[in-house]
Amino acid sequence: MQGVLDGFATIGALVLLGMLLAHLGVMDLPAQRVLSRLAFYVASPALMVTVLEDTDVTDVFSAALVAAAAGVAVAGTLYAVTARLVLRRGVADTVVGTLCASYVNAGNLGLPIAAYALGDASLVAPTLLMQLLVMQPVALAVLDAAAGERRLSVLSLAVRPLRTPLTVASLVGLAVSVTGLEIPRVVHDPLALVGGMAVPAVLIAYGVSLRLGPLPGRGVETRDLALVTVLKLVAQPLAAYATARYGFGLEGNALLSVAVISALPTAQNVFVYASFYQRSTLLSRDSVFVTTVLAVPTVLVITAALT
Repeated sequence: MQGVLDGFATIGALVLLGMLLAHLGVMDLPAQRVLSRLAFYVASPALMVTVLEDTDVTDVFSAALVAAAAGVAVAGTLYAVTARLVLRRGVADTVVGTLCASYVNAGNLGLPIAAYALGDASLVAPTLLMQLLVMQPVALAVLDAAAGERRLSVLSLAVRPLRTPLTVASLVGLAVSVTGLEIPRVVHDPLALVGGMAVPAVLIAYGVSLRLGPLPGRGVETRDLALVTVLKLVAQPLAAYATARYGFGLEGNALLSVAVISALPTAQNVFVYASFYQRSTLLSRDSVFVTTVLAVPTVLVITAALT
């Protein structure tokens, strides 16, 4: 349980640093946007290569993957249907909201929690790879198409993910893992250095936005934020838990890991995507903040109930 608290404390410290830098005038909103773009185009792709190169891809094809996918499907579908039919949101805003309700913080928070709280960092691999190689490419392709001025052909839409640095980097990292190749040190060391900047850059940029933008809960409709929060922290982990336990008979640490990882808050990457495409930026920012705060007691309750 201490590992869970440590993971949230680390994220909180970097967000507070961003807020402090904004308060002191060291960074402003234009600087925040530059930092977000740097993370999107350079640092995060480098991080993906170094993370995925050592991942055992056989762990992806497991009951944990199906359970995680079930949680994403339930939360994402419920939001998408509600956004389109009830809230009358556009395609791009619906995509961002769906990510807010189902895209977990598997990299920045999931890795340390899996390593320190669950005892095995590889437990987060199924969720991490599913998001990087399926959810992220599809979401970015739709956002890219929605932001364009002309209607894209099916072929153009299909190849759009390959133009996204994060997707290409994920495929490169996966290829290195599958083939067993070793990246030359002269290439790997710079990648590791640049990749190490990804998480701090995203969190600091998020802190700057919190300090200089409207306060969380102001500027975004309460019903939207409440819907995202309930789906993310209640519906998603419940669906993943039910699938893992009753569909595959998982128990013990395996069941705990599925439930805990599915209950992690909305990933900061969603805020980066929303900022880049200028769609539902406030909703993504507030959902990251609220779900991160509420995920602490949520994860602690799950841990206490299943151990």
